[in-house]
Amino acid sequence: MNKISIVVPCYNEEEVIKIFYDRITEISSKVDAEFEYIFIDDGSVDKTIELLKEYSQKDNRVRFVSFSRNFGKEAAMYAGLKESTGDYVAIMDVDLQDPPELIPEMYETLLKKEYDCVATKRKTRKGENFIISFFSKLFYKIINKLTKTEIVDGARDYRLMTRQMVNSILQVTEYNRFSKGIFSWVGFKTKWIAYDNVERAAGKTKWNFGKLFIYALDGITAFSTAPLLIATLAGMFFCMIAFLMIIFIIIRTCIYGDPVAGWPSMICVVLFVSGIQLFCLGIMGQYMSKEYMEIKNRPIYIVKETEKDV
Repeated sequence: MNKISIVVPCYNEEEVIKIFYDRITEISSKVDAEFEYIFIDDGSVDKTIELLKEYSQKDNRVRFVSFSRNFGKEAAMYAGLKESTGDYVAIMDVDLQDPPELIPEMYETLLKKEYDCVATKRKTRKGENFIISFFSKLFYKIINKLTKTEIVDGARDYRLMTRQMVNSILQVTEYNRFSKGIFSWVGFKTKWIAYDNVERAAGKTKWNFGKLFIYALDGITAFSTAPLLIATLAGMFFCMIAFLMIIFIIIRTCIYGDPVAGWPSMICVVLFVSGIQLFCLGIMGQYMSKEYMEIKNRPIYIVKETEKDV
């Protein structure tokens, strides 16, 4: 019998764990496969880990990995994939925005051997904050223009993959991870399932505009060097403008003299060009910071305890 591993990142999710466990066990009973549920406690400060310990003691299918602190969802997903032992591995959120009811369909699709992965994406962003929704759409348009790796608009981390694909993802050991890009970069044939946006079953989202913005920057710098080219072209453009302005000033001075008027516009130009320079330095700084973290070769996460320690 095939084995399916369900990887579930958790961060302060005490309000929804029971609801998720009841739903996933109900759905699992309808699938002709063995299951394991791998919960990754990403440094929660509520009762998440206590609940996971309780479930692991009464259900041997429940496993957990507890981090020493909060390392982020990307680290949690990587840890879950690394700990998984199934022939097929799914990643899904504990808040039930990823409907467990899709698992039977996803599993049946992979059994036909035509695909290596069944991934999900949202049809609409109904219920999502308008500002976040607008910038999310803009992000997907920008990143697909800047990189050769296709990032599907509305793509979720929720997917079921073959062991071969999971092993390939685990070979990508970079510290600065952007899994949506990694899933696409490793290749393999993927079938997409679209569904309407689902609200959280309980609790509050841990994502806000600031975190999503930083995540978007990480995604762009992880899979594209185009911003560096933009900085270079901007520098060349303004050097050319400056050269033309020097010629213009010399000619004007020879003809009309050197009037004092015009300093406000000059200040505006200086501030504008300085802003462009700082913007370009910021782009280079982003890449240098990523390189700095990779060179340190720090572990992606640190484990505090697992179900084996209980």
